[in-house]
Amino acid sequence: MPANLPPQYFDAEKNFREAKDPMEKIAALEEMLAIMPKHKGTDHLRAELRTRIAKLNQLAAKKSGARRASMVIEKEGAAQVAVIGLPNSGKSQLISTITNASPPVAEYPFTTHSATPGMMEFENIKIQMLDTPPLVHQAIQFWLPPLLRQADVLLIMLDLSRNPLEQMEAIIAQLKKMRIVLGDGGVGDDPEFTIWHRKALIIGNKLDLDGASQNYAALKAEYEGRFPVIAVSAKQGTGLEELKAKIYEVLDIIRVYTKAPGSKADFSDPIVIDRGSTLADAAAEVHKDFAAGMKFARIWGSGKHDGVMAKRDHILEDGDIIELHL
Repeated sequence: MPANLPPQYFDAEKNFREAKDPMEKIAALEEMLAIMPKHKGTDHLRAELRTRIAKLNQLAAKKSGARRASMVIEKEGAAQVAVIGLPNSGKSQLISTITNASPPVAEYPFTTHSATPGMMEFENIKIQMLDTPPLVHQAIQFWLPPLLRQADVLLIMLDLSRNPLEQMEAIIAQLKKMRIVLGDGGVGDDPEFTIWHRKALIIGNKLDLDGASQNYAALKAEYEGRFPVIAVSAKQGTGLEELKAKIYEVLDIIRVYTKAPGSKADFSDPIVIDRGSTLADAAAEVHKDFAAGMKFARIWGSGKHDGVMAKRDHILEDGDIIELHL
């Protein structure tokens, strides 16, 4: 089975070949591992990359006197969202509140030194959330840029008790150094280097503190229309349900349900695909045999009539039910 590797994989492979230091090589290999699609065609290559990472870890341990654990975090659930921000913005507080993770939470900065994953439940799906170290130059480790590039959405956490516009400028500057651009515009692709464009959701945190409302108004005036902007208090739990819905909206994904002929639909385990996906795309997510051998399908939801036969190129909508026939 062909691996069908995306162009970004070969960029990372080039970085690996050009890297001189074991740590840089590990970072490139982990980026390759994170970018690579997960299917049987990549199983052998995935195992080979993990073996290379293990050997380089041993080499790095001999040089530094300490073993460094791999920081690649493979995607789980419906999508992966990385929570980023400056020191003491409340990232860890948010993650500990809306997921099953338990990152260290304190009133002093720099309590997060590694990436901590947790699963956030939204209705009948789970979304992986990553708590990350603060985005300041002296705290950015070599493994962080690949981690942020692989995320589906960057959730930008701002402290509303301080000037949020200055915080945004600082964060955008640090992301630019990683060749990460928020949204679709702002920077053209450099022919020498890959530019990663990432969806973003801006969160003004600490809404319960003095001056937060005025700072949030300034934040909305500057960025609303370019990015979704929302205010919460992670400590008090204010706005967190709205935040979950907004994260789902920004991911721009849909849920599609399957049913066997003569049976009811299974609403507990939806297929999660990008908005704009077709019936053929959904069939491929069920099983590769359906993608290749599907004779016809019936659809409930976005069809003109319930149970109507649909073509392979039919664009699905959130909540559709499909019945596939081989």
